[in-house]
Parts: sequence; C-alpha cells; structure tokens
Amino acid sequence: MEASKLFSQIRPEVDRILTSVVQENFSAVSASEAQVTAGDSISAIAWNIERGCVFDGIVDALSNHVELRGKDLFLLSELDHGMARSGNRYVAREIAEKLELNYAFAPVYIALQKGSGVEAAVAGDNAESIHGLAMFSRWPMINVHTVALPNGKDKMWGKEKRLGFLRALFAEIRHPLGNFHAVTVHLDAHCSRAHRRRQMRIILDHLEKLAPLPAIIGGDWNTTTFNSQNSTRAIMGYWRRVFMGPGNVAKNHLPHPERYFERPLFRELENRGFEFRRFNELGVGTLHYDVGSIEKNTNLRDWVPEWCFPFIFWAANRVGGKVSGRLDWFAGKGIDLAEGAKPKTIGGLMDALGT
Repeated sequence: MEASKLFSQIRPEVDRILTSVVQENFSAVSASEAQVTAGDSISAIAWNIERGCVFDGIVDALSNHVELRGKDLFLLSELDHGMARSGNRYVAREIAEKLELNYAFAPVYIALQKGSGVEAAVAGDNAESIHGLAMFSRWPMINVHTVALPNGKDKMWGKEKRLGFLRALFAEIRHPLGNFHAVTVHLDAHCSRAHRRRQMRIILDHLEKLAPLPAIIGGDWNTTTFNSQNSTRAIMGYWRRVFMGPGNVAKNHLPHPERYFERPLFRELENRGFEFRRFNELGVGTLHYDVGSIEKNTNLRDWVPEWCFPFIFWAANRVGGKVSGRLDWFAGKGIDLAEGAKPKTIGGLMDALGT
C-alpha cells in the first residue's frame, strides 16, 4: 500500500476522513427544560446495529420499545455512511434527526468494496463508502475526540478490503446531574484475545489523562473467546473447544467470556477501578449463531475454510443448533446502579418484515 502511487495521491484525503469526527446537535431538550426532564438517574444503551441495514426497525425500536426509548445516552457501533448494503444512508445523522438527539460520528474504515458475505451481492454501488461508530445524547456533548486503536490484522488481507483502523469515541456529557465521561468502544474481532486487552488498555490509559469524572464505557468488545488473527488460529481454537465439550463451552464459556478465555481483559478493567459485573446481565448472549442461517454461514465462509463446516455444524448441533456468546458490555467507574435498577439485555427485536 505504501508503495502505491495512487495511494500516495489520495492519502491526505484518506487521513482527513479517518481522523475526523462529525458532531451535530438535534436534541429537543432546551437548557430551560433540562432540570425538569432529567430525572434522578442516567440511562444508557450500547448496541451494535450491524451497519444500520435494518434502519427503519432500528429507529422504531429506539423510539417505541418500552425498554429502549427515551434514554439519555446511546453508544452505537457499526454505522454506515454511504454504503449500498444500508441503502447509502448517513445512518448516524438520520438516527439523530429522527430521535432528536445530539450525536458524534467517527469514521473508522473506508470500504473498498460493498462488504463481506451476503453484503457483497447487494444491488447498487457505494456512495461515500464510510463505516464508523457513534454516540448519541439528549444532553450536550463536549470535548468530543477519538483515540486510535491498533489493527489486529492487515485490513487489506482477506475478502473484505478496507482502509483504516478502529477508534474509541470519547465525550464529556453535560448532564444536569453532573458531567461524566462516555466512551463508545468497538474492539477488534479478527485478532487475538491479548490484542483486545491491549486495545482496552489504550482506552483506559487515555481516560486516566482526562479530568477525574465518573465514566461509562460501552459497546461491542468482541469477546468471542477466540483468537481470530487468522483462520489457522481460529480453527485450532475451535478444536480446543471441541475437546472441552461443545455443551460445556456453549453453557459456561461463550456467554461467560469473563470467566476464562477473556478474563485478562476484564481484570484489566477491575485493576483500573472499573466495575462491570453489576452493569451487565452476565451469562446472557448478545450474538446468536444458528446453523440454519444462510446469511451467517455465508459470512463465516469469508474467513473459515469450507472443510471446517461439517465439524462446526456437528458441534453446534450437539447443543441444539444454536449458540450464543456475549460480546457487548458496559463498564463504569465512579457510578452505581440506580435504586431498584437492573441491567438488561434486550433480545428478540424484529422489524415489520421479521428481520
């Protein structure tokens, strides 16, 4: 890439896009209304909306679902800007407009193709070809910025080719009950467990440099329990789990990555004074795999050899054909649960088409 004459010509624009943060304010809450509408607690949601492909369903859920509507803070990952797979929408901006929220959007990748798996066959062409993560708030967001996270693998390797790197998105939320730091996090999937811990360490190191305020970190941490740096390591990890027993892994490890495989990452948080156990519904999966899903199997084929699938199906069928892992998390420092509140993982969301 560095030797490419074309890349040297476009690099200034690439760097501008991948270091930018877009911030706009659409909140309907005025300064005079703030104290009246704030309530006595702060509510937050973390959600990987998977590009924003089911846009109308996402907006409907965030607007009307009894467990999701009216929250103070939304930490969302995987939002497209001008990608054919999501209708060439500017997903972050359109969500903010429809929900009347302030937002910040940080691009992390410039896509060089339509996407992975079934996305590659979608009709139409990309417009802006940008993918990123975002934060939404009813309240003002100040000191909005990002910190770059090192890639776990060369993003030009494999079928889905991209320019860029993951970033953590930071903001100071000016809530009537007091200011606090918020961080939207999307850790690498195709990397080692040690690499995810390294990425989290970078985030925690940066928070320690900021003003001493309460902090909340949320997002998709990709705690798959696997080392997915390459297909060889993923396959070796798969066989390790076969020998551990598919039922044991499905029950005690995939929905509980904090117990063993990803424990160093969670210990890193606790060693820095962050609590995660009280802020998550432990043992409840947030990503679900069904051996009957054509879409998921097509996506998986982008990085797992075909000969592995009979064994993958065998292991999954040993536990009923469906497996769930916990990838999405909150962690907090200097905060506590509101009286009577419990963390909840919201599942079973579907749009009008059943997607």
